[in-house]
Amino acid sequence: MATSADFFGKIGATLRLQLGDNHPMRAFGIGVLVVVIAALSGCHKYNNLVALDETCNEKWANIDAQIQRRYDLLNNIVKTVKAQAKFEQDTLAKVIEARASATQIKLSGDDFSDPAKVAAFQQAQANLQSSFARLLVASEQYPDLKANQAFADLRTEMEGTENRLLRAREEYNEAAKNYNTELRQVGGSVVNDVTGKPFKPRVFWTATAAAKGDGNAPAIDL
Repeated sequence: MATSADFFGKIGATLRLQLGDNHPMRAFGIGVLVVVIAALSGCHKYNNLVALDETCNEKWANIDAQIQRRYDLLNNIVKTVKAQAKFEQDTLAKVIEARASATQIKLSGDDFSDPAKVAAFQQAQANLQSSFARLLVASEQYPDLKANQAFADLRTEMEGTENRLLRAREEYNEAAKNYNTELRQVGGSVVNDVTGKPFKPRVFWTATAAAKGDGNAPAIDL
């Protein structure tokens, strides 16, 4: 299959045959070819960065969808637990507070290039996960709650959501790696500089200490 290099090579050979090695227009023609090749290469790099960035956006949207599902399930779990009049109110209050705090932090645009904002988002999610783990431990002390089928079903749904969220995070990190690699390469870096640096490196999703577990509080199965 002929490549663009083959195509422009043939044009160069044609110019040499038609104009001769010393013809002044030959140098001009070659100069034009160089500019055209550089422009086409730059367009390809730019388009590739756009495509990789959009893939990152898509993968993050998948994370967002699973996080929203987590919020909704947790809200239903809280309602179910509240039906137990003697349930530990402090534990329940912390879950509600953690959920409220987590929902207030949203990432968009340049936020994905800001380590502090990404870390704050991840920490809020980790705090929510930790508080929910404590709620599950506390629920073991309430036979009626353990026997509640709705509660059991919600726990199962939450476990499935956490598994899907883990997969979504892995896919986002893979997309971010591909995008960052392209951006750091010479061609991507040059195109980014020439076009006013519209592309910025993305911060990876990393596990926080709370998400990993501190050895005391049990973690949700992921």
